[in-house]
Amino acid sequence: MTKKSKIDHYTDKEALDFHTQGKSGKIEINSSKPLITKRDLSLAYSPGVAVPVKEIEKNPEAAYDYTSKGNLVAVISNGSAILGLGNLGALASKPVMEGKSVLFKRFADIDSIDIEVDSSDANEIINTIKNIGNTFGGINLEDIAAPDCFIIEQKLKELLDIPVFHDDQHGTAIITTAALINALDISKKKITEIKVVINGAGASAIACTNLFKLSGVKSENVIMCDRLGIIYKGREKIDQFKSAHAAETTLRTLAEAMKGADVFLGLSAKDVVTKDMIISMAKNPIIFACANPDPEIKPELIDEVRTDAIVATGRSDYPNQVNNLIGFPYIFRGALDVRAKEINEEMKVAAAKAIAQLAREEVPDEVVAAYGGERPRYGREYIIPSTFDPRLISVIPAAVAEAAMKSGVARKKINDIEKYKEDLSRRLDPSMNIMQGINAQIKKSQKRVVFAEGEDPNILRAAVAFKNSKLGIPILIGKEERVKEQLKNIGLDENFNIEIVSSKDIDKRDRYTKHLYKKLQRSGMLERECDHLVRNDRVTWGSCMLACGDADAMVTGGTRHHAATIEKLNKVVDSRPGEIIFGLTMLVSKGRTVFVSDTNVHDNPTAEQLVQIAISSTRVARLFGFDPKVAFLSHSTFGKPATVRTKHVREAIELMKTKKVDFDYDGEMQPDVALNPEYKESYPFSKIVGNANILIMPALHSASISVKIMKTFGGAKLIGPLLIGLGLPIEIAPLRSSPSEILNLASIAAYSSEVINYKD
Repeated sequence: MTKKSKIDHYTDKEALDFHTQGKSGKIEINSSKPLITKRDLSLAYSPGVAVPVKEIEKNPEAAYDYTSKGNLVAVISNGSAILGLGNLGALASKPVMEGKSVLFKRFADIDSIDIEVDSSDANEIINTIKNIGNTFGGINLEDIAAPDCFIIEQKLKELLDIPVFHDDQHGTAIITTAALINALDISKKKITEIKVVINGAGASAIACTNLFKLSGVKSENVIMCDRLGIIYKGREKIDQFKSAHAAETTLRTLAEAMKGADVFLGLSAKDVVTKDMIISMAKNPIIFACANPDPEIKPELIDEVRTDAIVATGRSDYPNQVNNLIGFPYIFRGALDVRAKEINEEMKVAAAKAIAQLAREEVPDEVVAAYGGERPRYGREYIIPSTFDPRLISVIPAAVAEAAMKSGVARKKINDIEKYKEDLSRRLDPSMNIMQGINAQIKKSQKRVVFAEGEDPNILRAAVAFKNSKLGIPILIGKEERVKEQLKNIGLDENFNIEIVSSKDIDKRDRYTKHLYKKLQRSGMLERECDHLVRNDRVTWGSCMLACGDADAMVTGGTRHHAATIEKLNKVVDSRPGEIIFGLTMLVSKGRTVFVSDTNVHDNPTAEQLVQIAISSTRVARLFGFDPKVAFLSHSTFGKPATVRTKHVREAIELMKTKKVDFDYDGEMQPDVALNPEYKESYPFSKIVGNANILIMPALHSASISVKIMKTFGGAKLIGPLLIGLGLPIEIAPLRSSPSEILNLASIAAYSSEVINYKD
């Protein structure tokens, strides 16, 4: 039996399955140029490739222009300090390094490749990286044990003319320094006067100490501790990196050091700090307990003895998470964009100050969404921005780039920083934060969500993830013995605590039958037929649970065609007043999100139905934080060519003109006209051309074909289809949906039950 992870909400088997789904691992390489014709291949390789080769030979800087070097980072490890697991070897570090590469791409649009060096010899590692360094625009060192990490980084900085950055050291230091700047501001303390205690003397702790001192903390006011106690001058058997921070003191223990301290930074081990130590600290203490997964002291224990403390941890389930993800992608982004020779101290300080300043600014609506509807305000519980704050991509790289230019390490100049910030903002799509915001919202309300096909392995995995992620309360419909068998199959104990319901519950069955009969008795249904439906159809049972107040939302499907589930739902659930039921799919591709309607219900919608679909689609888009721009699609554009199959789309546009709507729309137009800004020159009279984010499709077949081709061959990510216009918060998972896709739909159903009034 595989064990459950203590750190996160999954089983070991789920983690392994995740890494083997589809292609093994987490990264792949795609060509950025077309490679279709013989001519394409001749340009990409022989003989055409010889031309840039000669240019680079004449001018090495041309490699930034003719290759991917300027946007390519190597993530390098020898596996000597993998996460909190220790020295497990170079090959074992590969999943972590691939993960780091994914984060570079996800948060800063940086291409990255992982390299695992199978050596414990610092000089051999240095030589290996030196010999391949010219391939990359930057080097990110990761999970290399101290003191080798210091030696390797320092030597590579001397040998290479590209940024070399050990994130375990400097990423942590930058975020922690940003947190310190704001904590001092809130507690009205001066950085030159504070007494700081640092517990831990590894790479990150030493880097934090260095940056604290560089930012204004006086060396004589810092005490560093390791497992043996205070690092003091004269202590034997300490290396040069620790001895650089040895204190002139007679104190010998952490408890002694904590007395009167203004700041505690822990990068050590869980539970090493006691409540008595916290009591002994100065007024308005700043406590950064950043050991992972469990802090040096839990924030709730601090709250028991101090009401004046500012607390940060490395965990996402407490306020003020010190997370390197706030820093490293964006620091590299700025460094790469000015072709920096290194990431120097000025750039690190600039990044820390930019992060600190961002937390002080008024939080925009898209960040509010990421926090689940609460607007965080600068103060004791908000001293660090969220990792999902979309402003990070523009603020930090710009600050880093400016510092690089001012300090003389930039080889490329950015003349217009404000335009650069705008360009950065466009690199990432705001939809990436949609599910984060939805999940943050539903965690507070803890809706009861029905997973109708509870015996299906993928549905079951999604339900377990929903529970373990604390998104709400899942309810499985299924036979208890079969569910328990499937729980074992997916790597969980058969007695895993999850609610299971079935038609064996006579009281519920009778109540649901009466509800359904009351609804359908004038549609020719007999009571015994309603009873049969309730007993034998899980979609019906689940819908009745919602209608009778026994649950808040439902996700179904996954095991049958979408149309079959729609047919079942239509028997027991009405549409919302004034709306029609249709499918809406969110399609995310190449940094943009578009909503495609109708992808699942109406075969050949009328002009009137297209108008209703458009109006409902804008309502949903706004719920997700988008400003709707509606394009009515066709194979013709503004009447050319005019055919009988475009008539109903043109009629829909004319009908829209009679409606009082508060959004921009236009049509009919072809999809490339709607999405490609290059067409604005041809159609300057339209606000929608090249700018659309809601695509109203002319027929079901074109909608369904389009999104499935985009998913399969275009690499687009799909959320949905969402079932819009239904009178209850129910979502249908398409056939063969993954657990992740089902989980997203369950979250959206729960969110819908929270934000939509289904009684109107």
